Amino acid sequence: MSELWAIHKRFVLQSFAFHCRDLRTSVGYALATLSQPMSEERMRKAIGLREIRKLKPGEKIWDTKVLGFHARCQTGAGVSYVLFYRTAEGRTRWQTIGRHGSPWTPDTAREEAQRLLGDVAGGSDPAADKLAKRKAATVGALCDLYLTDIEAGRTLTRRRAPKKASTLATDRGRIERHIKPLLGSLKVASVTREDVDTFMHDVAAGKTAGKTKTAKKRGLANVRGGRGTASRTVGLLGAIFTYAIRHRMRSDNPVHGVIRFADGKRERRISNEEYKALGKALRKAEAEAMWPAAVAAARFLALTGWRSGEALGLRWPEVDLGRRTATLGDTKTGRSVRPLSYAACDVLRTLTKNGELAFSATRGDGPMTGFPKLWKRIAKLGELPPDVTPHTLRHSFASLAGDLGYSEPTIAALVGHKGHSITSRYVHAADTVLLAAADAVANRTVALMGERKASGLVVKLRQATA
Repeated sequence: MSELWAIHKRFVLQSFAFHCRDLRTSVGYALATLSQPMSEERMRKAIGLREIRKLKPGEKIWDTKVLGFHARCQTGAGVSYVLFYRTAEGRTRWQTIGRHGSPWTPDTAREEAQRLLGDVAGGSDPAADKLAKRKAATVGALCDLYLTDIEAGRTLTRRRAPKKASTLATDRGRIERHIKPLLGSLKVASVTREDVDTFMHDVAAGKTAGKTKTAKKRGLANVRGGRGTASRTVGLLGAIFTYAIRHRMRSDNPVHGVIRFADGKRERRISNEEYKALGKALRKAEAEAMWPAAVAAARFLALTGWRSGEALGLRWPEVDLGRRTATLGDTKTGRSVRPLSYAACDVLRTLTKNGELAFSATRGDGPMTGFPKLWKRIAKLGELPPDVTPHTLRHSFASLAGDLGYSEPTIAALVGHKGHSITSRYVHAADTVLLAAADAVANRTVALMGERKASGLVVKLRQATA
């Protein structure tokens, strides 16, 4: 009996709470109608098209079928359908459903009002949710937050390290020139996979192409767009939305599932004739008294396969000519120990120490920012095609190593590819095998360029037995 009495008591209490809540809504509705002029209070009937047409500016009509549902005619704004309700916390709300006209008719608006009241009964607050969405962060604001945290080092890369300044500058350019113009005004929570797909194709088609000002004085950037830019910018957008997920701005990443364009990179390799032309160009540049460090940097890149940023940022404390080793503390793949061939060491010995950097600039203590223009001058002296770039030297070095029979791990260690460079914290010098490989590839490059052999000895590799 005690259990039955407890069940009966709980049922009575729940029923009482439900009726009290319904009473609060009814009282709120009554107060809302009583606060209006008497003429408006009497305007209570089942809302139909006839009643909507009769409404005059400033008038309201309350529906008799759905509690709190009404229509109002504001001066010069047409008729709007509105729902008055009270939240579970007792707060009154006025939720505008929409203006009369497609898709809202008295019947469709009444159905929407019933749906909203169902949400209210479940504890929701539709008016507050609508206001929150309106005030929600946009994609543009999200990008600003992302850049701020990246610059402050609060957001790290997959290698658990801050982004480099050069990468950050590239990201900022893609955000300002592509993401913000096309997606910046959208709410973070409303972006869909279709929006991202459309964005990618718009960038590829050149919708964001044009000339824009940069932070530099009289700086001008020529934004071209294209498939490669589109794919890389979508990759950045994925990282930005991952940041949004971590900060609970949305629960999923709309970039996931978007099929990006193939990279489309064609790895250009220098031919034997072009190697010969490069050698002549370097010697001609030296004869014409071009900046010695720039000529040396170009020759060093051809002999090592390094990234141009790594060579131009090489500091003397990182170089150990005795062990023929360079220990790079900050590369694209992290700390990296690189073997130096005798030919590369000879290039370094020709340099004048004007500061901490091995390849010094013409002015100041910073890196040689004018190297791209100087490289073009060198290429022009050798009548090399425009697609022969410092990166082409890197790929050609790796290709020569492959021609000589070296394995992929060995080649990767020579040029510092991700995952294969000598990165152990306990390693401070390259081993004999890597030094021999560096010498073999560099000597082949020297021969193709028609230059003299390096001063050091070449360690011959023992042939593997079958």
